[in-house]
Amino acid sequence: MGIQLIKGDRFNLSKEAPDLKKVSIGLGWEMSNTGRSYDIDASVFMLNKDGRVPDEKYFVFYNNLKSLDGSLTHSGDNKTGQGEGDDETIHIELTQVNSAIQEIVFVVTIHEGQEKNQNFSQIKNAFIKLSNQETGSELARYDLKEAFSQETALEFGRLYKKDGGWRFQAVGQGYNAGLQTFVDKYNVETKEEEEKQKPKVESPLITHDQNPKPQPIDITKRADINLLKTKVDIVLKKKDIDNVVARVALVLDISGSMMRQYGSGAVQAFLERIVPVASRLDDDGTLDVWFFGSKFKRTESVREANVDGYIQKECGGMKKALLLFKMPSLMLELGGGNNEPPVIRDVIKKYTQEKPSKLPTFVVFLSDGGVIDEQGIKKAMVDAAKYPIFWQFVGLAGSSYGILERLDTMSGRSVDNADFFHVDDLGKITDEQLYERLLNEFPSWLKAAKMKRILN
Repeated sequence: MGIQLIKGDRFNLSKEAPDLKKVSIGLGWEMSNTGRSYDIDASVFMLNKDGRVPDEKYFVFYNNLKSLDGSLTHSGDNKTGQGEGDDETIHIELTQVNSAIQEIVFVVTIHEGQEKNQNFSQIKNAFIKLSNQETGSELARYDLKEAFSQETALEFGRLYKKDGGWRFQAVGQGYNAGLQTFVDKYNVETKEEEEKQKPKVESPLITHDQNPKPQPIDITKRADINLLKTKVDIVLKKKDIDNVVARVALVLDISGSMMRQYGSGAVQAFLERIVPVASRLDDDGTLDVWFFGSKFKRTESVREANVDGYIQKECGGMKKALLLFKMPSLMLELGGGNNEPPVIRDVIKKYTQEKPSKLPTFVVFLSDGGVIDEQGIKKAMVDAAKYPIFWQFVGLAGSSYGILERLDTMSGRSVDNADFFHVDDLGKITDEQLYERLLNEFPSWLKAAKMKRILN
């Protein structure tokens, strides 16, 4: 058992363990029995003498698990907080820490805590401890016993250099903020004029361009593709279509009313949940993508390798546009209206004329409604029924879905080739529920299409 610390205490690590080369920082917490899910993240900021992160790779978190100098490694994102012991662990090779780093700050945040009205009053038994990584023996421990009634972020503690050695301080400071607040606080913000006045200093590990232009750090949560593929497998097997091979496509509404869904990251998150469907159904794991407004556009196909940041890349400045109340570039290019028939016909054209195949095609069509051309949609879907293409329409937090809500009873088709469901908030539907709904009618369409000889 190591030394027990209280808030504000300092521990001279180099004095108490002079031969220590590798230290583990364990962070842990427990959820109160509220029936709600909390996603809690430990992040590390490695700071220079000016209290700044000298390079974004010295911000170690769920999207960057190792520091630029290789000295610090994060154990990875624990999204449940369940189980005994440390929930997330930071391993540090002290002798490998770049000499420019003078302080290492350990922060724990509730992911989207403010948006979900979650705070640390619902978290108990939080702690941070220092251990000898090689022997496992605990050196010091700080249990956060303070009452945090509104805070959504906590600075647990910090390692800092003094007199050539490392010391630890138990901080226990709460903030009503998110991870982005700390990123903004510690991120490099160098002005060009200030850089011109400073002498150029070369470092083997920390380098700067002649005219540095710091880029915003992406703290968007990335989907665990392998876990999602497992969930898709369960649904496919349950529906007895686990041996089916199909091409997969995604059509995304980018009309003006969808701007908030893009800016909030909801569309990117939805895309990340569809990619595993393509990984499991598609013969080459590829998801073909269309965007539509008044006009439509095909964009680069998505695979597991390029899914991160795809929406931002293809749409252009989405988050910045939301803050400035300006439409992003792709939204401007395609127009702010809803015109479904042309994009439906282009999907048909690709899979029946440009790339015909005996394989079925599964199309996921995301829209927030505002349907105007009901007759055009109906005619397009009636024409589409003779082809081996199934259409799964998903309504997102919208209204005026029109004909899309009546697809199951729409007459004139040789086979029911489409389904529709809507959700108010994609963040509140579990992966299992989403895949159940997405694949609900696909199996029955496969059977009907084979009976009608639409499929071989």
